[in-house]
Order: sequence, then structure tokens, then C-alpha cells
Amino acid sequence: MGIGKAIADALEAAGAIVHRIDKEQCDLTNSTAVNSYIGALGPIDILVNCAGGVCVQVHHPIEEITDEMWESVVDANLKTAFYCTRAVAPGMKKKGWGRIVNISSGAGRSVSLTGIQAYTSAKAGQIGFSRQMAHELGPYGITVNNIAPGFVLSNPTSIAQWESYGADGQKAILDRVATRRLGKPEDIANGVMFFISENSGWISGQTISIDGGSAMF
Repeated sequence: MGIGKAIADALEAAGAIVHRIDKEQCDLTNSTAVNSYIGALGPIDILVNCAGGVCVQVHHPIEEITDEMWESVVDANLKTAFYCTRAVAPGMKKKGWGRIVNISSGAGRSVSLTGIQAYTSAKAGQIGFSRQMAHELGPYGITVNNIAPGFVLSNPTSIAQWESYGADGQKAILDRVATRRLGKPEDIANGVMFFISENSGWISGQTISIDGGSAMF
């Protein structure tokens, strides 16, 4: 749904053969399952890591965060990117070409609006992972980049979050966005299409904030 669907739709429209992997197809937090599933697909040219989320968590003070709460969010957002990248790297190396795009979050460059400590930590870790992979895989013709979306109404969780702010809270958020609108899943898909294109062949290890100008880095 949401961002992942928009990205998959854009890739298909451009002529790519797209494998839409959701929980029903493969548990991306399980390395054995990832290796088996991706291995059966054959060589992959483009990988977009957009699995993640807050795992139905809400803000709690740090002293109330259990090991299980922390690990579930880190697993969903960071471990999945690691497992999938590791699985596709050999085929990309052999071909001498590849594109990897990780979907992080504005929380990874700043703070989580919902105060979920593990989420902002995992997303920041994903940005660091992207840089390291760009350094390691670049000699093989593989670029690795990252997109940090702003507030995008993309799924029931983000919609519920937006509605919880009320009219005043929503206005306060929009006032911090230069373009004065929330993002759409297609805005993020456009960034992915740029990073996988030949026009971005000399761009790697970068994080672009697609957020309407709410994070001026």
C-alpha cells in the first residue's frame, strides 16, 4: 500500500518487471526466508527497500520501552534493508550494474514526530547503511541512495496520525512545510525513479529529503 505501491506502479509503468514483496510473500525480518525468496527470483537489477513502520507502537518514555518493542521496530526498518541488500548484492556484482534505493524517513535526519525512539534510530541507521553500501558496492557499478520522506498520507497509520492532530495541529505542521501541502506516495516514487535512472549514475551515498521543504539540509 501507499509509498511501496506507488513505487512499484511507477517502475512497472517504466517497463520493469516488479516483484511486490509484502508480509504475505516473505517475512523480510527472517534472513533465511529472504535468501530463499530472492534467490528464487534470479538476478535483481533494482532493489527498493521500503519495508518499515512503527509496528503499531505509540510514544512511551524511554524507561518504558521493552527489548521486544525496540527490536521489532529496528528489525522492520533496518534489518530488512540489510537482509535484502545482502541477498541481491552478488547478482548485481556479477552483472556490474545495480541500483539500490532505501526509503528512510525525515525522522532519521531529525526526530520522530510521534516520539518513537527505535524508529528514528533505525531510520538514521538506514541512512548510515546506505552510505557504507555506496562505498562498498560502488566499484562494482552499483549505486546506493536514500530517500527521507516527510509527512506522507500513505496508509491507515499515517492517516490516523494526521487526524489525531486536529485542525490546529495540522495547520502547525503545514506551516512548517515550504510548499504548504503534505506529500503523496507519488512524490516519493518520483525520487526513486530519478535514483534508478542513468541520469543519476554518478550519484551514490546520498540522502534526499522529499518533504516539501520542511527539512532544509
